[in-house]
Amino acid sequence: MNPRSIFIFSAALPLAFSSLVFQPTTAKAASFDCEKQQLADDEKAVCENRALNDLDVKMATTFDLLTELVAMGNRDTLKTEQTEWLKKRHACGSDIACIRSAYTSRQQQLEQVFKSLPRPL
Repeated sequence: MNPRSIFIFSAALPLAFSSLVFQPTTAKAASFDCEKQQLADDEKAVCENRALNDLDVKMATTFDLLTELVAMGNRDTLKTEQTEWLKKRHACGSDIACIRSAYTSRQQQLEQVFKSLPRPL
């Protein structure tokens, strides 16, 4: 590659990269598919709002990790609590403040479960 080709390539690379980075994309929530046809209002809000999407990713990741860490007998309780929480989020409809509050509350609950896990000496 001659010096001129290297210059053209190095000048075009940031432009090509920025066109990929700034392309509009559909938000991907961690706990459900944003591409499905029949999204509920709360799901649409999470898919369309980056901050809510980030809260969903954090909560779903925490939940998944805890599900693996808690004793077998506590997994069903954790899953039942998650189902109840999803009903509360769903009741928020498209109210972003309500959904944000639901995620914050659930994340705090999950963090309390984590803190209560037995630790090795």
